[in-house]
Amino acid sequence: MAPAQQASPPPILSVLDTTLVAPSPSAGAAPPESSLPLTFFDVFWLNLPPVERVFFYRLAADADVPAILSNLKTSLSQALHAYYPLAGRLRLTPGTADRYEVYYQPGDGVTFTVAEYRDDVDVDELAIDQPREIIRIAPLAPPLPKGGAVLALQATVMRRGLAIGMAVHHAACDGATSTRFLHTWAAASTGAVGPPPPVIDRTLVKDPTGLYDVFVKAKPTAGEMDRVKTWEHRLLATFTLSKEEIQRVKDVVASEAGRRGATPPRCSSLVATFGFMWSCHQRTKDTGSTGADPTYLLFPVDHRSRMKPPVPEEYLGNCVGIATHAAPMDQLAAAGGLFIACTAVAAAIDEAVRGIGSPETVALWMHRVREAGVAGMWTVAGSPRFRVYEVDFGFGRPAKVEIVSVARTGAMAVAEGRSGRGGIEVGISLPAAGMQSFQMCFQDAIDWLHQ
Repeated sequence: MAPAQQASPPPILSVLDTTLVAPSPSAGAAPPESSLPLTFFDVFWLNLPPVERVFFYRLAADADVPAILSNLKTSLSQALHAYYPLAGRLRLTPGTADRYEVYYQPGDGVTFTVAEYRDDVDVDELAIDQPREIIRIAPLAPPLPKGGAVLALQATVMRRGLAIGMAVHHAACDGATSTRFLHTWAAASTGAVGPPPPVIDRTLVKDPTGLYDVFVKAKPTAGEMDRVKTWEHRLLATFTLSKEEIQRVKDVVASEAGRRGATPPRCSSLVATFGFMWSCHQRTKDTGSTGADPTYLLFPVDHRSRMKPPVPEEYLGNCVGIATHAAPMDQLAAAGGLFIACTAVAAAIDEAVRGIGSPETVALWMHRVREAGVAGMWTVAGSPRFRVYEVDFGFGRPAKVEIVSVARTGAMAVAEGRSGRGGIEVGISLPAAGMQSFQMCFQDAIDWLHQ
């Protein structure tokens, strides 16, 4: 395997090795040269920064770290055999002005970096819920190499633990695909039976009305979606809603709907969580805005099962649309803010799944994204459905999983609760003063739920 170029290491890390890991051959041959054209779902994410995740693992005192790293590299090559497009690069399709593709040719591979934390840091100092400086965690996710790479991976050794970091370009695939890849890699590492192989066929996403042209012309820029301009001095913390607390949110929303004589919104666990966190977030902000000013929550919705015909769960690519809805700032922050927030989130989902793939629906997405970018919005990354706490490479389940790129986007990072008893955890990145305010607001809201 040939060495790959790597950016200068952050001060807290020492880079020990950088390797280009190619897909393992089948019958002595690498996967064939291939070109996957971007669909209208893919091109929406073309200009946006990569999604960066970090998985923290505790290691036994007698763990053979060199053997673990060697096995990670070998099993990565095996996983890439099925997911070989992720070893390719994003490029403008030759001979075109606005058609893009993920191009793979034999010899391509994924940059795999092995690093060591320079400070004598124990894994349990970083794998906690309490606020930590993002600069202590963000370098554990590698940069995407220049030249259009869509995936990069990194293993960082620290005292009593290991962090596995991942950066993936959203135009190549969505979170459902990237986490299925991680489950495949973990299964290859342990010899377990992994998920079914990916379905690599972009013709499954039909585009009879030319939605690609609409999206490529109207795709958001990094500046429109990036809500954070300076992220180095921010903190990262995790807040968890238990299964019981989520049910209490649902009960409060239903009760408030009855008090108002309104039809209660369809309040799933995700709606309840988003609504609770959104109302807390708004109460921590001092915007100086009037009550008439709207603010938006923007989050992805998987459309695989909703396409006509349905797209397989194993489809490799993007198949997510945008759901967003406005709510008045002062009403979100008021006593009835939980009901207002959950009602808006439920309405966003209803609108997003109505008429999926139609020009009218797409026009609504683009209009709302731009409207939200001007008025102010909070975005969401991740999903409890991805089962990130089940990604076991043979040395146990993760002690903690972070989406560190939320420090740049200002999004909330969502995952299943790691206790195994249900619940949903949310990662938040804020400056120190904002984090202290959010902690107080969150705890007050939790105490109120338990009254």
